[in-house]
Amino acid sequence: MSPIVKKKGEKFTLPSKYLLFILTILCTGMVLLTFNTTVFSGPLSAVAGYTVVPFEEGISAVGSWLSGRSDELASIRDLITENEILKSKLDELTIENTRLQQDRYELTNLRQLYNLDNQYDEYKKTGARIIAKDSGNWFYSFVINKGAKDGVAVDMNVMAGSGLVGRVVSVGPNWAKVKSIIADDSNVSAMVLSSSDNLVVSGNLKLYNSGVIEFGQLIDSDNVVVEGDKVVTSNISDKFLPGILIGYINTINPDSNNLTKSGYITPAVDFEHLEEVLVIMELKQTVTEE
Repeated sequence: MSPIVKKKGEKFTLPSKYLLFILTILCTGMVLLTFNTTVFSGPLSAVAGYTVVPFEEGISAVGSWLSGRSDELASIRDLITENEILKSKLDELTIENTRLQQDRYELTNLRQLYNLDNQYDEYKKTGARIIAKDSGNWFYSFVINKGAKDGVAVDMNVMAGSGLVGRVVSVGPNWAKVKSIIADDSNVSAMVLSSSDNLVVSGNLKLYNSGVIEFGQLIDSDNVVVEGDKVVTSNISDKFLPGILIGYINTINPDSNNLTKSGYITPAVDFEHLEEVLVIMELKQTVTEE
């Protein structure tokens, strides 16, 4: 290392690396002085009080601030973790609640089918689940998961809720298509249960928007049929077994010929919400022959 030579006329300058070294030594010394104020007193202690102590206080404040931020970050991480756990539990509870509601709904449907089965215990029946339906809000045409291999045949009657849904119109090996009594091209020979007066129930999807279907050709010469009377399938129907509840008289109007009456029926089945049905495993012709 070459010595520092001061030329004549030049100011003396100390290289930065030496200046940094000297300042480091001074700071270190001042810090050491504060470790034992009983040993060093007087001027050195005063200098340390004005220089080192504020420096230490600043470092302590910065350290405290950093420690506080570190604690806050740790708390935030804990809260985030706890929040994720609670969200997961909430999702599980929501799924479980939905499953319980679905089970309750299915149980209600099954109880209705059980009661319906008991009401018509003279007929052999099998339960089936709806697996597809035609477009629209109403179950006017749908497919069930039972077919020929299960003994289901065309024209077998189908029930749900409190009464008649419709009849099977086509069958595959493990499926069957059902047309309901609310379909536009559906006609059912029926009778008023209280008076045995015959009438014809006709499907009408536009009318069913109001919750009713229409009937006609009612001969009520004694004027005994009133609103609320039960309407069931008649014994003269060629496709429907007798005595199955269709619905209740909603409105009665005299026809222009003054011989017959027509009006509306409130169906016994909710054709907006169907999931399971009962298929009567007997045909009208078979029952008639027996």
